[in-house]
Amino acid sequence: MLLAAAAVMTPARVLAPGWLQVDGERIVEVGEGAPPSPPDLDLGAATVVPGFVDLHVHGGGGASFDAGTAEAAETVVATHLARGTTTMAASLVTDSPDRTGGAARELALLVRDGRLAGLHLEGPWLSPRGAGAHRRDLLTAPDAASVDALLTAGEGTVRMVTIAPELAGGLDAVRRLVDAGVVVAIGHTDASYDVVRAAIDAGARVGTHLFNAMPALHHRDPGPVGALLEAPVDVELVADGVHLHPSVLRAVFAAKPGRCLLVSDAMAAAGLGDGDHRLGTAPVEVRDGVARLADGPGAGVLAGSTLTLDAAVRHAVRTVGLPLLEVVHAASTAPARAWGLDDVGALDAGRRADLVVLDEDLEVGRVMRAGVWLSPWSTRA
Repeated sequence: MLLAAAAVMTPARVLAPGWLQVDGERIVEVGEGAPPSPPDLDLGAATVVPGFVDLHVHGGGGASFDAGTAEAAETVVATHLARGTTTMAASLVTDSPDRTGGAARELALLVRDGRLAGLHLEGPWLSPRGAGAHRRDLLTAPDAASVDALLTAGEGTVRMVTIAPELAGGLDAVRRLVDAGVVVAIGHTDASYDVVRAAIDAGARVGTHLFNAMPALHHRDPGPVGALLEAPVDVELVADGVHLHPSVLRAVFAAKPGRCLLVSDAMAAAGLGDGDHRLGTAPVEVRDGVARLADGPGAGVLAGSTLTLDAAVRHAVRTVGLPLLEVVHAASTAPARAWGLDDVGALDAGRRADLVVLDEDLEVGRVMRAGVWLSPWSTRA
């Protein structure tokens, strides 16, 4: 299939006009200017970008990965896929070891068959002082046995773990996870600058939703934000207009070129309207598109988001004013690199044919995954 469009976005630049050739599941060639022969599909004024890669997502379409069932997971995947996310993690919130282990075992099946890229454990090794929407009574310090138990439950599919490194045994856990081939993310933490730098020296490589669930940056006490901004690590950003002010997004993109990872941190309400939902076992109210804990000691705290990555891209470009090429890199190429996913995240020859067709308003027109078009979709439908 030969496709032509007003713009085709590669990792280095925008080809305007551009074209790409798809054969089966793969991209075989990408070029600039007029296509080498009449295209099978001329997408007109559209911009073709790589499928989005979301490394931090809990749910969508009314379902959550925490349910630990194929049915729930398929609903989440379908909700985000229709909006351009062709590769995604299954993020699990803090729960009991038995429930987390059970969900990990079930979701591992979907990782092995290619529907999920891997599992992300956001807890239970988080700080009560940075708990956010996680249940404080279920948070715990890591030890070798608990780390090994959850890795075993995931059967090799746990790709990322968020941890507060200041906890007792935290730095040892970072090293243990890194040795197991897991990407360690620092988040939900009250750690000092020095402890975060020690965790980075031990192999941590990502900051979980930077600025959220951690102390604010202070000029005499830079804390985790200062350490994560300074070090050569990737940082997650929730670009929904709620978690971060536009000026903060602009500043981080300027400070961390190529190191920003747009994530949705979406919970079950993503793709739906306002209503009552759950994040793990916690009740959540969604009002005006914002998800907050409904009751308990953390009532009113942000409980993930209702975001999808297509909306994050639009917000980052149209409201924040960031260049589309940088934003797409943060939504596709950088997350794929962060997890070592060399088959996705860019429109390059040899990679899987995952692409999103954006109209002039950056709305999703069509989505292709592994060379197969989904049914036409518009986020305005």
